[in-house]
Amino acid sequence: MLAIKERIDIQIEKEEVLRYLGYQAGHKVAAHVSSLVDRHIQSASQLIEPQYSYVIRDVDRVEGARVFLGDVTFESQVIAQLMRRCQKAAIFAVTIGGLLEMKVRQLAKAGRVLEAAVVDAVGSDAAERAATAVQNRVREIANAQGLGISLRFSPGYCDWDIGQQTMLFQALNGRSPGIRLTDSCLMVPRKSVSGVIGMSPHGDELERWSPCKSCKRRNCPGKR
Repeated sequence: MLAIKERIDIQIEKEEVLRYLGYQAGHKVAAHVSSLVDRHIQSASQLIEPQYSYVIRDVDRVEGARVFLGDVTFESQVIAQLMRRCQKAAIFAVTIGGLLEMKVRQLAKAGRVLEAAVVDAVGSDAAERAATAVQNRVREIANAQGLGISLRFSPGYCDWDIGQQTMLFQALNGRSPGIRLTDSCLMVPRKSVSGVIGMSPHGDELERWSPCKSCKRRNCPGKR
């Protein structure tokens, strides 16, 4: 299947923006910070242009830590463990565009550091919600085929090397939605998410599967 480009709508949540700013749940927020967050959530639609692209491929086979998806091969013990449970894989990339990052740079350059941090946090929540919207879209497609889906996994997670971004973008047939990779395989715009979602008839079991349950690493920021 060719990569498909679609636009999506997202709703930003104040509590999540505050979390990105470092506030714990229930922590008292200064009035001026709360006001800044409210203001920039309201104006975010002028800076956020979410769009995504995805492709669904058959899982041809899994050999050791290698997953074969047509002309694309992913190398990761974790992704291999996931794909052994799957018939298909949805590969995606999503971005909120570059306008918000430009605004953050302008605010920082003008010395408005707090406001820049607030806008950046708004962008982080927007990107996460855009990725969730993609996951929900993949769930709809999977359910229509009698399949369920896994959590989403991105290059850089666990043992999946960030360099595998090149393979992921190759799978999208060059149709990533306004995203480019740097030489170090970071995405530009920064507020972008890429990854893979497994699809299987054993949906309930698959969606509960996480390598975190058997991982002994403590204080991991990616723990689920």
